[in-house]
Amino acid sequence: MLPWWCYLLITLLMLYAFFELHYFLRMCLCGILARFVKGKCHILETTTVGGICLTNDIDWLLYHMNNARYLRELDFARADFYERTDLYRTIKAKGGSVVQGAATIRYRRFIRPYHRFQIQSRIIYWDDQSVYMEHRFLRPSDQFIHAIAICRQRIVDCSGEEVMNELLAPKSMQLQAYHNAASSTVSLDNSGVPTSPTTNCDVAENGQAHVRLKPDMPPEIQKWIEYNDISSKNLRSGC
Repeated sequence: MLPWWCYLLITLLMLYAFFELHYFLRMCLCGILARFVKGKCHILETTTVGGICLTNDIDWLLYHMNNARYLRELDFARADFYERTDLYRTIKAKGGSVVQGAATIRYRRFIRPYHRFQIQSRIIYWDDQSVYMEHRFLRPSDQFIHAIAICRQRIVDCSGEEVMNELLAPKSMQLQAYHNAASSTVSLDNSGVPTSPTTNCDVAENGQAHVRLKPDMPPEIQKWIEYNDISSKNLRSGC
């Protein structure tokens, strides 16, 4: 009979061999920190998670972080963002789900072993089917960008526009209140002409202020969507 600690060791080795246990443990820790330690964020704010390049992250040259590990690290960044902004909770409440639809990454400078990095995540655009996120790998000391990734989060069984509108509603009301308060005051410019403060609002024909929070589509997103559409058409036609 083997001692109990041998069985425990064998069990742990099997878990690491078949399930890569440290990945799931880190994901659980990421979720716990996002829910109970870090504060909530607005859906248009930028979230940050930290990381370090360890020996199981480096490539066969033992010189820098493996290229595939960058995309893997984004799992933890997205989990933090989903939890702190309530994005995932809102999608599930509407009976939907979210999957990774596409990703592209550009490497600028490698991350050496045992060097720390940060991942900044934010939403840069969305439509009725998808949310487009930008992730930046930064060096903490001087905020140098090691790599930048763009990911398409495909929203299934519900409307992406409805999800974002619900999450934007509190911010819209705040901006609307600010606009209403600001419009009741005027200031004089150098020529003595009354001017109103500038807000993130558009004035409709009926005179009502319309709060506009959705950003314009960035040109790189437009080109990337075109590329994905061409690729989809080629695959459907058997190319």
